[in-house]
Amino acid sequence: MVGHGEKLGPRKEAAILALLSQRSHEDAAREARVPSRTLHRWRKEPAFDAALREAQRAVHSHAMGRLCHLANTAVTALGRAMVDPSTPPATRVQAADKILNHAAKAMEFQDIEPRVGELERWVELSNDTRGKQLARKESTR
Repeated sequence: MVGHGEKLGPRKEAAILALLSQRSHEDAAREARVPSRTLHRWRKEPAFDAALREAQRAVHSHAMGRLCHLANTAVTALGRAMVDPSTPPATRVQAADKILNHAAKAMEFQDIEPRVGELERWVELSNDTRGKQLARKESTR
């Protein structure tokens, strides 16, 4: 792992892995075989903090990929539960409700995404226009 272009030593690498896999700071320190105070001090170092955040992003990205991969299976399971006559009626209703709610959220995200993109372009153009106006004012002084 690298943070701010600085290579971390093996003890710090082990500490980052422990922070990713353990439930508490104390457990991570124990797993990495470093004193808890040392781990606290390392977490304040910019290079260590950057490497930890980079590792956390990688773990999160991997988890999101797994969720996306399992999404179709989850929808299939909900659909089967919803239409299976042997499923209790309350469970069938819950499955239908979850499907409808998730479908509505998906549509909202699909609708919002282009609108956010348009707003971002508008802000960017607005900032460019303001910058040009300020530059003109400065040049006339």
